[in-house]
Amino acid sequence: MNKTSSPFGSSKSLIVLSRLLLPPSRGDASLPPTAGELDLGIAEFSREEFEDMLALASSHHVVMRGLDAFLQIMRQAGDDNRAEWAATALAAEGARIKNAMLFLERVCAAFQAEGYDITVIKSLDHWPDLGSDLDLYTNAAPTDVLQLMTRSFAAQLAPRSWGDRLARKWNFVIPGLPEAVEIHMGRLGQTGEQVGIAESLAGRATLAPFGSHMFRVPAAEDRLMISTMQRMYRHFYFRLCDIVDTGRLSETGTIDYEDLRFSAKVAGIWKGVASYLAIVSDYLTHYRGRGLDLPPFVRVSARFGGDELRFIRGFLRIPIMPQSAKLYGSQLTTLLLHRELRNSVRLSLLPCLATAAAVGQKITGSDKGIW
Repeated sequence: MNKTSSPFGSSKSLIVLSRLLLPPSRGDASLPPTAGELDLGIAEFSREEFEDMLALASSHHVVMRGLDAFLQIMRQAGDDNRAEWAATALAAEGARIKNAMLFLERVCAAFQAEGYDITVIKSLDHWPDLGSDLDLYTNAAPTDVLQLMTRSFAAQLAPRSWGDRLARKWNFVIPGLPEAVEIHMGRLGQTGEQVGIAESLAGRATLAPFGSHMFRVPAAEDRLMISTMQRMYRHFYFRLCDIVDTGRLSETGTIDYEDLRFSAKVAGIWKGVASYLAIVSDYLTHYRGRGLDLPPFVRVSARFGGDELRFIRGFLRIPIMPQSAKLYGSQLTTLLLHRELRNSVRLSLLPCLATAAAVGQKITGSDKGIW
């Protein structure tokens, strides 16, 4: 296959970023790849092409990692002009992240001072990159959280969509913080149907360093289940950060796949988790020549893999019909078998919600207030 082609799509920015982030396995992994090794033609990048790559890197939460690799290659090549493009973008993104981390630390400290549990979910998975909002989970009561955020940060509550209400999450706008603070309370999942994972999240969380900050983050297994719920059951697309984050998490050796299988089966999402891991592994194999070191039972349980990914409208999309629809049906069946009737009812509303969002998008150009 040509090095500038991909079975996942024909976007040059996607291919370049994928190869910057996932260079082929080499002898000394500590050294950055060279432009010659990657054979990307980035030494001839126009400013417009660089801006396209930067926009994609931003929407895929890989600015710091992708542009740092680009910067090192340009410096090796003695290309001061293109190196300056990258350095300027990295400085701007670094300043955004620094500000967000200071606020995140303050918010977590305020919860802890009140004796409430607080766990940072999703946002720090991308470190040293950061998501476009700050996601948190707590078991504290909504009224207590609303009072704390208003009293301590003069936060205003953003309008809530139908999906937000079902998922039991609230978005707060804090003065001085461009990113929204999204707090999930007592429930997880696209319709708030996952109570078991939510209840055990804080007890399984660990304290981890992020730069000069320390935050409680989910255990590796919970992190993968949360990512799966977001990608395979809600948005139906992957970002590059999902590929890179999961690859790095796997390399730490902290994933207990037996525990992951047990927890995900109870939640009814094991087939989705296995498919998520298969997709990541296949993407890694294509770009770096080495996938995830997965137990055989993961591959056996996966309903599909990376061959279903297609780059459409800026993201790596997975088909809703029939693949994702079957995963949804399997999750709903598990909840019904476990006699979780209330959670089953919540989940059964998802197709209606998705349909309303699609109709709203088609009529008004926006699904705001619904999804």
